[in-house]
Amino acid sequence: MTSAERILGWLRDASAPLSGEELARRLGCSRTAVWKHVASLRRRGYVITAHHAQGYAIAGLPDRLGPAELAPHLTGSWRDVVWRSEIDSTQRLARERARAGAAEGTVVIAEAQTSGRGRLGRTWHSPAGMNVYATIVLRPPRPPGVVPQLALVAGLAVADAVRSVTRADARVKWPNDVLVGGRKIAGVLTEMEGEADRVRFVLVGIGVNVNADPATFPPEIAYSATSLRAVVGSPVDRAALTGALLAAMEARYGRYLAGGFTAIRPAFDAVAFLTDREVRVSGSGMAVAGRVIGVDDEGALRIACADGTEQRVIAGEVTLRDGRGG
Repeated sequence: MTSAERILGWLRDASAPLSGEELARRLGCSRTAVWKHVASLRRRGYVITAHHAQGYAIAGLPDRLGPAELAPHLTGSWRDVVWRSEIDSTQRLARERARAGAAEGTVVIAEAQTSGRGRLGRTWHSPAGMNVYATIVLRPPRPPGVVPQLALVAGLAVADAVRSVTRADARVKWPNDVLVGGRKIAGVLTEMEGEADRVRFVLVGIGVNVNADPATFPPEIAYSATSLRAVVGSPVDRAALTGALLAAMEARYGRYLAGGFTAIRPAFDAVAFLTDREVRVSGSGMAVAGRVIGVDDEGALRIACADGTEQRVIAGEVTLRDGRGG
């Protein structure tokens, strides 16, 4: 953390105001330097009061997802947060960090993305200061063929976090979306680097529509997407949601590593959106239509076709055919 962020952490944890002299002692600098750090924090939106003969205290925090804001909400071991106010894509920076040896659980978070990406090369709408845009570096000791399962693990973690923070009925739509009320509130993008038999790292990109106004969504997603604020009717604490998401992802991923997708399949089934729905799945030159039975122990979608056969789909684009939304 920077000196300013260290001051912020001390003020946040203090039960009473901290004097400039005490802060200077902890930092090993002058009181003038402390005053400059406090001034920089105020310019960034922090409300810091100065009490005569007592010291500094926090009176208000901006809605920001930097390491200092996230610190009170980080409960697991994943605490290496790389924050940017604006970036082209969290995936790009996370890839750089992963190639340079970043540890598993390293998280890149941005307030805004200028070139946010979704699945199949789509653009991810990324306005500043409204949502969660994050990429997590994973290094699973697994063969490349099982990497698509991680999108399901991440989707389940997002649903866990949304349910715990907002109580909204979040559902996971195979293979990589999270919906509330049949409308998309989050998406997952997984990208891998490795060899034929070994994964070097996997980037799990997660975008969550938190406080954005659906009226501002681009026309191509306005009919199918929403935000948590629109669902619950009030602003959602982005730092609390992000902390819950990272904790849920670390827990679900740990269980996945210990027992494979079989270990988390019951939890996935409990929040699966597509089960019993009529769908059409297309991609890679194939098309399968029928009723979704569920997912199997490898995370593949099981579809009961009209001719009485069952098809197993590993990847594809899902279109609903029953008119029930989503």
